[in-house]
Amino acid sequence: MPRVRRPRATLHRSVAPGIHRLEHAYTNSYLVEDGTGLTLVDAGLPATHGYLLQAIAAIGREPEDLVALVITHAHFDHLGVAARLRAATGCQVLVHDEDAELAEHPYRYLHERPRTSYPLRYPAALPALASMTAAGALWVRGTSRTEPLPGSGTVDVPGSPTVVFTPGHTFGHCSLDFPDRGAVIGGDALVNLDPYTGETGPRVVAGAATANARLALESLDALAALGTRTLLPGHGRPWRGDLREAVQAAHRAGVA
Repeated sequence: MPRVRRPRATLHRSVAPGIHRLEHAYTNSYLVEDGTGLTLVDAGLPATHGYLLQAIAAIGREPEDLVALVITHAHFDHLGVAARLRAATGCQVLVHDEDAELAEHPYRYLHERPRTSYPLRYPAALPALASMTAAGALWVRGTSRTEPLPGSGTVDVPGSPTVVFTPGHTFGHCSLDFPDRGAVIGGDALVNLDPYTGETGPRVVAGAATANARLALESLDALAALGTRTLLPGHGRPWRGDLREAVQAAHRAGVA
């Protein structure tokens, strides 16, 4: 794996109304704002912390405005600064019960295929993997003080998202729909970049990090049912259009 400098972050404002994408080390976190405060969806990697504070300031907010951190799934690259943020701001951290134990031990995740062969088989993934490593991917702290994220219904946090249960990548994976904003934050249920292969376009993440590929593909039906949305993935750029088309593309791509 090539040596890289610590990656910088880019804030993409208003990727959907009141939703901002912080892109760092090929991983996305989202700040969702309304009149009651901020919700952060997914917590990046350890080195994301300073960039996150800068992003909060850039949209005219304070760290104290952070009310909630919603974790779509408890893999290390989405849990990165959760414990640190909760300690600093007192925000609640929500994760589905099926991923609560994984949030405590973020490296004990299930995956269908061995991880070690992927850098050799998919050299296009090396920049992403090296960047994530430089951002602290090997040193993520788990967190035990979480609150349950329901598998359905509206969550009482800023932005009032509706939970769409999309298991498979992990068994507690949830996506968050914002119908009034025409957007869904899909976590790693449906990505536009697979960091394990370097391939782009709508797809399910490789078996190196997916617990059950069959279930992951089946769960895409719940996203397809949402119709036209801006898909805000955990990795890669937003995808805009009829989600049925994105889901069809993911099925064609299969699982590496």
